[in-house]
Amino acid sequence: MKDQRNGRQRVETLSSSWRAVGRILLAAPYTVMLLPLQTAVLALDIQFARWLPKFFHRQWCRIFGIHIRAHGKISPDRPTLFVANHVSYLDIIVLSSILDASFIAKSEVAGWPILGLLARFQRTLFVERRRPRAAVQRDDISERLRAGDSLILFPEGASNDGQRVQPFKSALFSVAERHEGDKPLTIQPISLAYTRLDGIPLNRAFRPQYAWFGDMTLMPHLFEMLGIGTVTVEVILHDLVLSDGFETRKSLAQFCHGVVVRGVDTALSGRRPSAVLSGTVSANS
Repeated sequence: MKDQRNGRQRVETLSSSWRAVGRILLAAPYTVMLLPLQTAVLALDIQFARWLPKFFHRQWCRIFGIHIRAHGKISPDRPTLFVANHVSYLDIIVLSSILDASFIAKSEVAGWPILGLLARFQRTLFVERRRPRAAVQRDDISERLRAGDSLILFPEGASNDGQRVQPFKSALFSVAERHEGDKPLTIQPISLAYTRLDGIPLNRAFRPQYAWFGDMTLMPHLFEMLGIGTVTVEVILHDLVLSDGFETRKSLAQFCHGVVVRGVDTALSGRRPSAVLSGTVSANS
């Protein structure tokens, strides 16, 4: 994979093809066994369908060498709109392993190899970027929330290099304005940061091994990533926000963006997340 900053091939590679193949062979049995089971429970519309993806993605995290350090408390409210920054396709696996929620994803994801299939089995709500579809998609999201489904939103609209958080697009926050029920919608900002590789701080030069952005091709990047060691991902679950505390969706989006930025900056600088949180829990417990 080329260095995204200067276009030159890296002198060294951390990836092993043997390790990548080994991880794929280990993950294959879980996929073969669990996907048909998920198909059945979705068809029956039973509660087990919400728990199974979390179990599935936790196994993938173990196999793929993804160590999650979660800080803060997961919202107990249903529904909750989780709002996170977006670094990589790995964000889907990371968040799915700790949250009982479905994703709001761009329509292109449905066609991705493997990941698109997994997204559909997790009842992902696919949205298009075309403005004429905005109202219909907003109503679809509102309907899922009214049904009690918690959703995960990446308001940046695209992943990036993991060094920064792009401005949040406020359009999809309109569901918070229109939420119906006897109480305002609960929103939980989440900061994601890929911080260590085999216990060593992950610097800017090697973060693109995990971050997926620009014109990177999915499958080669995925294969190379699977051949690397163990990555540590900091997941900071911030204090809950209520939708009725903001006059406009733009002010809500800006507030959530500021919270997420502070969390990402804290994690990348190596400071303890207690700087932005009061409590800590472990995702791997």
